[in-house]
Amino acid sequence: MRLLLAYDGTDFAGWQIQPGKRTVQGELQASLEALGDPGVLCLASGRTDAGVHAHGQVVGLRTSLDLSLFRLKRAIQARLPEDIVVRSVAEAPPDFDPTRQAIAKMYRYTIRHGGEPDVFARKYALHHPASLNVAAMAKGAGYLLGTQDFRAFETRWPNRATSVRTIFRASVEEQDGWIRIEVESSGFLYNMVRSIVGTLLTIGRGKAPPEEVLRVIKSGKRSEAGVTVGPHGLCLMRVSYPPPLDEWP
Repeated sequence: MRLLLAYDGTDFAGWQIQPGKRTVQGELQASLEALGDPGVLCLASGRTDAGVHAHGQVVGLRTSLDLSLFRLKRAIQARLPEDIVVRSVAEAPPDFDPTRQAIAKMYRYTIRHGGEPDVFARKYALHHPASLNVAAMAKGAGYLLGTQDFRAFETRWPNRATSVRTIFRASVEEQDGWIRIEVESSGFLYNMVRSIVGTLLTIGRGKAPPEEVLRVIKSGKRSEAGVTVGPHGLCLMRVSYPPPLDEWP
């Protein structure tokens, strides 16, 4: 089976099960075990870190439960906490691998700039007291496009076999004081989006020109990039797969 999940990451120590900590994977597997399938193992498209949210996390699982898709969705949801929602359930091929078969992921980082903090958005958006130069940030984001070595934006490098990734889309848009930074890529390195956002904030504050992004990439040094911003503004919006895995009921 494959599940489409949304969750509020505020009170989770991330996706992956960790001893003594509350995780999304742990809650989902506990829900299935409560339904009578103790041997179930859930695998996600990727691990979200502590405090990171998801609107479109994709999870693959094998289950022996003999239920229709509709009943399985309702049964799982009934046993999950209120900060996890099963958006959809679909059948999957026996060899479905939500991690390896994903062809793209899209993350969104939300910033509220200028004015007073929004008390109701404090868990989901970074508040920046001063106004930011959104046009300069958008121009800087354009230098992220294409296939490049993004090691300068990776914490704990080398964390993977290669730090080369392809970014298909990078946008910075603003409406009514809310800035949404969206990055869609073939894959992401550890803390990659959050350090990209930190670099774009440096540009937005007028501390560096838009070309700073290109300079940071060419340097290959994490110390040259911006700070790693907090996880609360980050959300996994979408994971893309080849047809027909890109279709949901």
